[in-house]
Amino acid sequence: MKVVNVAVGVIVKGEEILLSLRNLQQHQGGKWEFPGGKVETGEQTVDALARELKEELLIDIDKTSCKPLIRVEHDYGDKQVCLDVYTVTRFYGEPEGAEQQEIRWVSRAELLNLSFPDANKAILEKILNANFSA
Repeated sequence: MKVVNVAVGVIVKGEEILLSLRNLQQHQGGKWEFPGGKVETGEQTVDALARELKEELLIDIDKTSCKPLIRVEHDYGDKQVCLDVYTVTRFYGEPEGAEQQEIRWVSRAELLNLSFPDANKAILEKILNANFSA
C-alpha cells in the first residue's frame, strides 16, 4: 500500500490554534484537522505546506516561522499516511475556508473536546505539552 505524505500546519495565533473541518466526502470526513495537504513528488515539505495553506485558507505563511513539531506514521487499514507536522507562527492574510470548509480558532483546552482522525492523537499530545512562544 502506498504511503501518502502530508504536510500539516499547526497554525498558532497567540494562545489559539486554527483547525478546519474535513468535508464529509473525504477520508475521515466530519472530523477536525490541522490544515495541510499532500506533498507532491519532488516538492519540499515546507513548500507543500505553503501551497496547501494558500489553497485551503488563502493565507501566505512565513516559511522561516515553520518549525518541525512531529512526524506521524499511521495505518488506517485502507490508507497509510506520513504526516510531517510544523508549527506556523507567522502568516499573512485572514484565514478563511476557501473550499467551503468550516474553520475555527480554538484554545488548547478546547482541542480535548473535538473529534480528530486517529493519526492526529500524537499531534494533540505534542501540542498540549509544547511551548509556541517565539
